Amino acid sequence: MFRFITQRLGMAVPTFLLISIMVFALIRFIPGDPALLMLGDMADAQSLADMRQSLGLDHSVPTQYFVWMKAVLGGDLGHSITTRQPVLPLILDRFSVSATIVLVAVALATLLAVPVGLLAAWKQNSAMDLGLVAVATLMLSIPSFWLGLLLLYAFGIKLGWLPVVGYVSFGESPLKALTYVMLPIVTLTLVEFGSIARMARASTIEVLRLEYIAHARAKGLSEAAVLWRHALRNAFAPTWTLVGLILGNLLGGIAVLETVFTLPGVGRLMVDAIFARDYPVLQGCLLLITFIYVVVNLLVDLLYPIFDPRVKL
Repeated sequence: MFRFITQRLGMAVPTFLLISIMVFALIRFIPGDPALLMLGDMADAQSLADMRQSLGLDHSVPTQYFVWMKAVLGGDLGHSITTRQPVLPLILDRFSVSATIVLVAVALATLLAVPVGLLAAWKQNSAMDLGLVAVATLMLSIPSFWLGLLLLYAFGIKLGWLPVVGYVSFGESPLKALTYVMLPIVTLTLVEFGSIARMARASTIEVLRLEYIAHARAKGLSEAAVLWRHALRNAFAPTWTLVGLILGNLLGGIAVLETVFTLPGVGRLMVDAIFARDYPVLQGCLLLITFIYVVVNLLVDLLYPIFDPRVKL
């Protein structure tokens, strides 16, 4: 176990460093000059040169990277070019909004989709199976922003049950905050339900064909006992990997949904940083998302043997 954890951490560190280099280099290729954006088109050459020097943009890209990485390792992600705020508190404040929505949505989607996948596999090729697969495929095919707009129109505009725009934090008013995040959570839950249910169904069908399942049935166990006590654990292992990938992808790709629901999450912060050429904020957001993605995949690997006893560390 200790050796496996050490090996996985050893792989995660160079992966993280390589991605940080790619992120830093790609951001420098974004067209536009932050100094010109801050000072305006009427700024003279000396003012622009002074501003670039104050931002550290007068050095070569490798030098900028090493200076930035040295500060990052010390817990300093720099200051926003546009707002002058420290980047780390700014990102963490916005990240709490995104993480709340994504974590709750993925948890709900998993709790709903896994039993549905098991039931569909148990009733394979029946009318119930075809109906559940059709629903899962439909959910999987709907773009999240389109479903979000549809729900917003139905429950926000037509029925008036939920607010259409704005955001209130849970610290200010938990009940009011719930009304603002409910539709984004329902949207992500429905969209991710499809892929998780299909994976749970496929892996359960595969497990139900194994010899130990036939042996359990031969011992006289009921179908419910075979399904829940013997098939679920092994069938959930591939689904668990998918859930980890979904979690990482959503944390990095929730910008569109946050724009639809006007939520102040990390996705919108990244989009705003791109338009403002705010390098420190954009780098910080991408670095944090990369770090979380690596950590999530590491946790998935470490927890995999719990769900699949055939895997030994």
